[in-house]
Amino acid sequence: MTNNHQATALGTDNYCRHQNCAATHFRDCNQLLMSSIGIGTYLGPVDEATDQLMHLAIINAIANGINVVDTAINYRHQRSERVVGQAIEQVIRQDIANREGLIICSKGGFIPHPNRVEWFKKTYVDPPGTSICMADLAKQRHCMHPDYIRDQLNRSLDNLGVETIDIYYLHNPEDQLSNISRESFYQQLKACFTVLEEAVEAGKIGAYGLATWDAFRVTPNHKAHIDLAKAQAIAQSVSHQGQSHFKFIQLPLNLLMLEGATLATQTIDGCQMPVIEAAQELKITTVASAAIAQGRELEKMLPLLTSKSKEPLTIAQQALQFTRSIPGISTALVGMKKPEHVAQNLELASLPTWQPTTVESVFNS
Repeated sequence: MTNNHQATALGTDNYCRHQNCAATHFRDCNQLLMSSIGIGTYLGPVDEATDQLMHLAIINAIANGINVVDTAINYRHQRSERVVGQAIEQVIRQDIANREGLIICSKGGFIPHPNRVEWFKKTYVDPPGTSICMADLAKQRHCMHPDYIRDQLNRSLDNLGVETIDIYYLHNPEDQLSNISRESFYQQLKACFTVLEEAVEAGKIGAYGLATWDAFRVTPNHKAHIDLAKAQAIAQSVSHQGQSHFKFIQLPLNLLMLEGATLATQTIDGCQMPVIEAAQELKITTVASAAIAQGRELEKMLPLLTSKSKEPLTIAQQALQFTRSIPGISTALVGMKKPEHVAQNLELASLPTWQPTTVESVFNS
């Protein structure tokens, strides 16, 4: 398969060169230049109006310096993936950007149908010859059976209309830990990583990772905890010559959820450290989700941000500026649909990120 169907080092470099952005806006991550702000597609009603707003927002973002687009098959019951695909097709057709310059990310694990249990049973459990059973469904919403993940990946490729998804995440895998033992979980993770390594070989994905909510923000004695070094070792064990494509993790990180940068949840070579630091040690790229806490509690952030910014920025802009400036973060994901929100987020691309001392002062406030 030719490289013009996925993000490449040269393609992302060319994209970067054509943007009028600050030098700190793009980061070199696993041979790709990733924008420090990525557009998320999680929230919004399941309707045509939201589709249209999201479609225009993606095009505007890509045209102005954002080359990371994040989605998942369950977001808005598959509609977000389809909108992303339609927007990407338009961007390429209108020569706004080349496919090689765009980093398209999606996820699988959650059930993408509104009637989750019924649809799961009918689609995966009832057909003859299936190896998937109802016991594989955790919390009536999540499945990590390798055959299910393989199927979900193929559905995402169809929804997006692409030959390759650049980064494919297992979505909130810690949900399974409410259903099975830790030992069984890591066996399940190994089976899924095997599927994903095969998908890399087939050209269906460029790399893979774990997109989490709790797993990397809780201590090892917590039920939802995932050991990052162990996950990497599992990936290496099923990869060709130990060179795995497990390259990314994603977790919420914002002014109100700082555990990824401050709480020692991982152990590397006998040293305890936060997951962002652990990921750097393991050469895994960290992506921040919920970069402004979905905009729901901005008033709580104001006392933490007072006088931190030299520029006249809104609270939301300062919150996003903080997250994308945290050392060790490649990209801060933020949902944006309204034109004014897109414009405000894009303003930051032309501004340098905060100095580490400014970020540290927020941590200490």
